[in-house]
Amino acid sequence: MKLFKQFLLLSLSMIMLSSCAKIFYSPDAKQLAAKQKIIAIVPPKVSIPANKKVEAEALKEQQRTESLNFQNEMYSWMLRRKMQGKFSQEIQEIETTNAKLKKAGYPETPLTNAEICGVLGVDGIMTSNYSLSKPMSDGAAVAVGLLVGVWGATNQVNVSVSITDCNKQKLIWNYDHTFSGSVGSTSARLVDGLMRRASKKIPYKN
Repeated sequence: MKLFKQFLLLSLSMIMLSSCAKIFYSPDAKQLAAKQKIIAIVPPKVSIPANKKVEAEALKEQQRTESLNFQNEMYSWMLRRKMQGKFSQEIQEIETTNAKLKKAGYPETPLTNAEICGVLGVDGIMTSNYSLSKPMSDGAAVAVGLLVGVWGATNQVNVSVSITDCNKQKLIWNYDHTFSGSVGSTSARLVDGLMRRASKKIPYKN
């Protein structure tokens, strides 16, 4: 019974690989990343398909909420790696990053990566895009699974994460991937699965 419960919990929290990742790695990525003293994680751009049952303003709010969730999870993941001695770069606090961007009118006012670098005053920025098939909440899917006994992928997420060197104003790394989240998937589990795979090639490594 104990083994069954462990298997069930693993199944519910699993994030499954659904396609091969596409990785861009600039030849000088490692050298440029090593020179960066402080980096910032920009709020991800999140897109969720329109739904007739959800008003436009409510959908925008969902996207803003998911963006902050993903940003916080990415920040926490990177901070843990830094504390483990995996890399030496400082990470700008999210409150500081978001306050500076808001003051500059972002995201309502579009900014280039070079402009974002200037606004944040950092050496490197991590930007990302999350295209969700639905919001990350999966309460309804859990209820259906309990009723009919069928568990499937509740979320498909297309993710693109990039690192731009502010001094050279160039893209040095990009990671594109598609994930399917099973029942029990959350933004925390998704980011953990994403960053674990992406970190194998990320230029921030001691």
